[in-house]
Amino acid sequence: MTSLLSLLGRGALAGGAAGVVNGGFSWLLAEPVLDEAVRLEAAREEASGAGSAAAEVFSRSTQHAGLLVAAVLTGAAIGVLFAVVYAVLHRRDPDGAPWRRSLTLAGAGFTGVWLLPFLRYPANPPGVGDPGTIDTRVNAWLAAIGIGVIAVALAWRVHGWLAERRRSAPQRQLTVTAIMLAALAALFALPDNPDAVSAPATLVWDFRVLSAASMGLLWGGLAVGFGLLGFRAARAGAAPSRRGMERSELGPSVV
Repeated sequence: MTSLLSLLGRGALAGGAAGVVNGGFSWLLAEPVLDEAVRLEAAREEASGAGSAAAEVFSRSTQHAGLLVAAVLTGAAIGVLFAVVYAVLHRRDPDGAPWRRSLTLAGAGFTGVWLLPFLRYPANPPGVGDPGTIDTRVNAWLAAIGIGVIAVALAWRVHGWLAERRRSAPQRQLTVTAIMLAALAALFALPDNPDAVSAPATLVWDFRVLSAASMGLLWGGLAVGFGLLGFRAARAGAAPSRRGMERSELGPSVV
């Protein structure tokens, strides 16, 4: 049986690899949008007379390199947490159906941790947001993540409960959809973003689309990597068993 340590290593490796893909995508496509947002913010501050109030701590080139490092570390951390949840959910049989389970869990994590909160509070480029409201915005985002995670966990549990009672697929799927819609309605009961979006609409939506694609690559890469590593481990574990069965069928050797 696969150990927890093995699952944690698998999650860290898969998450780190997904972080490389995520970081590379962001560096190639999202960073130019960020550079434009930074230039616009600097021009706005200069026009308002606040341009010399704060010096840049790190250059953009340093920030670009830091992005890649942060993406790998973040991916590895998410991968470890992913492995812990996977181990808890499948503690009775951690080796069964690793590919399907990995894809399913990653889809649930992406939906609860990122997609549902994003629908309520879509990402904005740098320069959008008053520093004085950062606590309000962080608390609202954390509350959105909490609602998303609870909704996904509830949907997962209810779907399993209905499956145990042999309910039809349409009934299970419609029930899950109803739970997701209720969660989305609850999210919109949270307070609105207190800051107006002053950046050009094209820039804002380019940033949001790229953010969505970046996170999709992170979670998708984690799902594929973790699933393939689990599939490989399951095949490697099955090989000695097959060889043992073949020897037993041949009978004892004669010397």
